[in-house]
Amino acid sequence: MTEHRSDVIVIGAGLAGLQCARVLTAAGLGVTVLEAGDAVGGRVRTDLVDGFRCDRGFQLLNPAYPDAKTQLDLGALALQPFGRGLAVRDDDGVSVLAANPLSLLGADGSRYLTPAAVAALARWAAPAFGPVPRLLARPDLTLAESLDAAGLFGPLRDRVIEPFLAGVLLEDSGRTSARFVRLLVRSFTLGVPGLPAQGMAAIPVQLAGRLAAPVELGTPVDAVVADGDRWVVHTPDGERAASTVVVATDPGTAARLVPGVPVAAMKGVITWWFAAASAPTDSRFLLVEGRSGAGPVVNTAVMSNVAPSYAPAGRHLVQASALLPADAEPPSVDVVLDQLASLYGRPTDGWRLLATHVIRDALPELPPPVEVRRQIAFGRGRYVCGDHRDTASIQGALVSGRRTAEAILDRL
Repeated sequence: MTEHRSDVIVIGAGLAGLQCARVLTAAGLGVTVLEAGDAVGGRVRTDLVDGFRCDRGFQLLNPAYPDAKTQLDLGALALQPFGRGLAVRDDDGVSVLAANPLSLLGADGSRYLTPAAVAALARWAAPAFGPVPRLLARPDLTLAESLDAAGLFGPLRDRVIEPFLAGVLLEDSGRTSARFVRLLVRSFTLGVPGLPAQGMAAIPVQLAGRLAAPVELGTPVDAVVADGDRWVVHTPDGERAASTVVVATDPGTAARLVPGVPVAAMKGVITWWFAAASAPTDSRFLLVEGRSGAGPVVNTAVMSNVAPSYAPAGRHLVQASALLPADAEPPSVDVVLDQLASLYGRPTDGWRLLATHVIRDALPELPPPVEVRRQIAFGRGRYVCGDHRDTASIQGALVSGRRTAEAILDRL
């Protein structure tokens, strides 16, 4: 068995692990990154299927995320923005609610934006636009409790806000921290989410390209064992040793390698990817299902309208996503296609299924009161990072990796 020595070993090449390794490498440390999978990215991956780019789960990058702006080369990612707003299918048809005050006063917006609803929404959203420390210091409630407290009821909540947030939070009971949701709303207001031209996988690929040495793929870690003033990492092909180890994995693996790490409950999602000869709409907006009981799909989008590079020339790519509660069975593709035909008002019988991504551990639960910065140091040069140690988002993963690297540099 061969032993390799580094200053720092990072276990896991998701966004948090890569970001941590990137900051440490830039500071001149020798860093080894070990990844059990066959590519970097963790949950942020893109499959190329017959020339279509199918991200693993419907994911977006918001350029307003603070660490996206400062830690990524957004220009190199060539972000393709969605429409600023969203489309909602209700019993009366599709309404486009563009994030433009004048459009919200028009016929589409008037279905939902009564004076009372607008006032209640303003009360609920106001804390999101003040100083962030003040928002974090406020008492935290569940999302549902916070909407109740603001007096926000009726169609705007039932058909727009809650269905849209269900697809973002991957839960539809309103149990997520209102503090966290307000942070998300702040970012949605400051930036327009988009898709990297080469797929979401371009984000981890960019981070990995800034490391001094390539990530060691196909290298699962069996154990992390203390040996004097160093840590020995056991892998099937040998041992690695370092004075500092960062575990940047999913919560379950982190708890196995570092006893005492809380195991965060996770939420699931299922995403279907369809090839279509013609686009069911020319819209670049996310389409949200606002009809109660209409089917499993919570949102859908014609991805090739947003990012033409996601589909071969002359073809179109449509995604549809549904929540996947623990132990639930995925719905059939026929049910999904029927609902999509109803959502778009166009036949879907000619669409071809390209991929189905069943992701049971897509996002950590964030019940109130949420801590946006959780423990990362677990003694004697051992650290844990990931969105389960910060917030359940790309921003949370990036900031977790960065602040872990900064803590290591401070210690050294």
